[in-house]
Amino acid sequence: MGGRKRSRDGAPGLAGAHEWVSFEDPDEDRTWLVDVTFLESSWECIFGCGCQGVLTGPAEELAEGCCSYGAHFTGEADLARVEEAAGTLSPADWQFRSKGRRSGVAKRVGGELLTRLVDGACIFLNRPGFGAGPGCALHRAALERGVEPLELKPDVCWQLPLRRSEETGPDGHVTTTIGEWQRRHWGEGGHEFHWWCTEAPEAFRGARPVYLSLRAEITAMSSPAVYEMIASYIQSRATKAVRLRHPSLRAQ
Repeated sequence: MGGRKRSRDGAPGLAGAHEWVSFEDPDEDRTWLVDVTFLESSWECIFGCGCQGVLTGPAEELAEGCCSYGAHFTGEADLARVEEAAGTLSPADWQFRSKGRRSGVAKRVGGELLTRLVDGACIFLNRPGFGAGPGCALHRAALERGVEPLELKPDVCWQLPLRRSEETGPDGHVTTTIGEWQRRHWGEGGHEFHWWCTEAPEAFRGARPVYLSLRAEITAMSSPAVYEMIASYIQSRATKAVRLRHPSLRAQ
């Protein structure tokens, strides 16, 4: 009554509108709700190529990306997998390997498990000037080994900028959502970010749509069958004359 309606992504009115589609899971009592606008978009990670990071001011020169605050582990299994991967890294792969071996790669803060910080950023982040170049040591090692980064990195790191959430209804039916991770999902701290990539037009310059470039990640967050349903639906829209462009591009 007098208040402004808000679209699903939180923007006033239709300015931030996204198209969504739902599918019933072929194998379990679950509905999948998928952000088609983001998965059809040309977003790509621009770490080291214009990414300003998530500090309170522009910090492209630090090459920290979204690694400034470390990673929250989803649980003990996530931590164990990352610790095992860290054990395979050489000094040439990982700038802070000696610190990681001496003190461990994780710490517990308020009941949550996080990667340790070194000099204000994640212990796995190689800094400018390191021989292998800046960036996540786990990510770089995965690429060099020809495996998907999701096999080595913490869950939250390989999932970004995708976000999976779920709700269980009174009848036990589960609705799982796959969409883009926005600054509001970080809580109050997200509003302090000077820059966030899914809001930045310069990050939407990929040669392939997200549903193809992040196929491995989407499949891991759902299942091969669900991924094929998503891909088939998006491909069936190829001849659609009018699609809703991503809000970051509509704002230009």
